[in-house]
Amino acid sequence: MKTVLITGACINTGVDIVKKFASEGYTVVFTGRDPEKVRTAEEGYKNAFPNIPIYGYAIDSILSDGAVNEAGVEALFADLATKNIFVETLVLNAADQGLGMKVFENPLSDFTRVLNTNVVWNFCMAQRAALAMKENGGGNIVFVNSNTAYRAIPDRVAYITAKGAQLGMMRALALDLGKYHIRVNAVLPGMIKTDRWVKNPEFYAKVPSRFTPLGDVADGADIADAVYYFAAHARNTTGAELVVDGGNTIQLYPIIPEV
Repeated sequence: MKTVLITGACINTGVDIVKKFASEGYTVVFTGRDPEKVRTAEEGYKNAFPNIPIYGYAIDSILSDGAVNEAGVEALFADLATKNIFVETLVLNAADQGLGMKVFENPLSDFTRVLNTNVVWNFCMAQRAALAMKENGGGNIVFVNSNTAYRAIPDRVAYITAKGAQLGMMRALALDLGKYHIRVNAVLPGMIKTDRWVKNPEFYAKVPSRFTPLGDVADGADIADAVYYFAAHARNTTGAELVVDGGNTIQLYPIIPEV
């Protein structure tokens, strides 16, 4: 039975990614920041998939002093080793959204926190997972990135910077790890119907990015399908990007219908 490790898997898209891999028979390891939320999610997943081994771990990406939690990553993989669990697929879904970041108002520490979470901590996770993959004959890493790596939106400078850097890291890792039969790819969602979509219907009814060429916005299952494609089917694909945004990235501006 293959094993997947999914970060940030207690809410939203992470939940759908867990469900996709569990439904395909993978052993699932997942992480979240809050211990109680991790316990609740683990119980729910086990109830939904009683025949699938599922393990939840609470881990902070960033420590109180702003440093990346490298020791926590090492402890996670050490514990998996004691259980004889080899992570064949790593899905890097967790992110600091960096919402409402004002160029002239937020302190530098806010900017570095977002970069440390979305770039440095993800590298730490990828590096440690790849070490085990190298020793076991290969594997694959999938970044859940964003189409904002190419198209900026207001008041998200740290997040957009981090997502652009993350794509550069993905390509570099794909090159460096290819000789060890480790594939590295990225899924680039656009807007997703997350809990923010549900809680703010008036805002999302008018936001321009909802007006896609396909006339629809992705849900978590769409992203999960794309992640699973890279993990299970893209045998000879590495360093690639798969955009899942209803076609938003291809249009110069959204065509908003007249009412």
